[in-house]
Amino acid sequence: MKIAGFTIIKNAVINDFPIVEAIRSILPVVDEMIVLIGDSTDATTSLIASIGDPKIKIHHSIWNKNLRKGGAVLADQTNQAFNLIGPAYTWAFYIQADEVVHEKYHAAIQEGCEKYAQDTEVQGLLFNYKHFYGTYDYVGDSRKWYAKEIRIIRNNKAISAYRDAQGFRIGNKKLPVAAINASIYHYGWVKSPTQMRKKIKESSVFWNDDTQMQKIKAGPEDYDFTEFDSLVKFTETHPAVMLERIQRKNWNVEIDLSQKKFSFKNKCLYLFEKFTGIRPFDFKNYKIIRK
Repeated sequence: MKIAGFTIIKNAVINDFPIVEAIRSILPVVDEMIVLIGDSTDATTSLIASIGDPKIKIHHSIWNKNLRKGGAVLADQTNQAFNLIGPAYTWAFYIQADEVVHEKYHAAIQEGCEKYAQDTEVQGLLFNYKHFYGTYDYVGDSRKWYAKEIRIIRNNKAISAYRDAQGFRIGNKKLPVAAINASIYHYGWVKSPTQMRKKIKESSVFWNDDTQMQKIKAGPEDYDFTEFDSLVKFTETHPAVMLERIQRKNWNVEIDLSQKKFSFKNKCLYLFEKFTGIRPFDFKNYKIIRK
């Protein structure tokens, strides 16, 4: 049983993606790490090369500027990266540029890959998610944030990234997966207000046409982090690979945790989930067949 990691990245420096931390967080559990670097205008290639691990295999691509609807270019690039993985590998571990795995989950990930290696009905492994917001101290706990997603897929080239590569499918069919006891830490919404707005303006081109982009670029210089529905304090530890980045944090965001901005319907669904642990009517881009 062998595992290949894969990721895509473009303009990591400009957008301050924690891509180095993302890659380093899964290197201990993969045998090879494919990094597909898009046509960047910054020092992304040098940044990735600076990791200096022989497992890393750097490839280059040009992002299709015509794939601007629904983030389709992200799925296109993800599929290209996946196709660079050779047949010797059983599993493919996908990590996005703002996602990190805590080292405490490495054993569970290895065990899951070993357990289901010969169980070919299982086409993917399902992870839990923690979505950080504003700073490293807060996580989203509402239905706005997806609770689970596939991040390890079988090395089956019939599988492809779905929509904006949040998940995977075989054609239009949901992937049959096994749920494992491991989490992805999503840091995409942790930046200074200025850097967050800069990233939004930079990345929105992958979802919007020129008219919409003009409106986005004309927006304020700083992102308003008070625009959330519900957050809770994060009281656990961050992945070790994130500690240096966290120490460099040089901004402050005032968060009022008592603030809850729900419609009546969403408030009822939120309270129901808190009391029962069940999230009814939630969109699931997968089919759990093993737990």
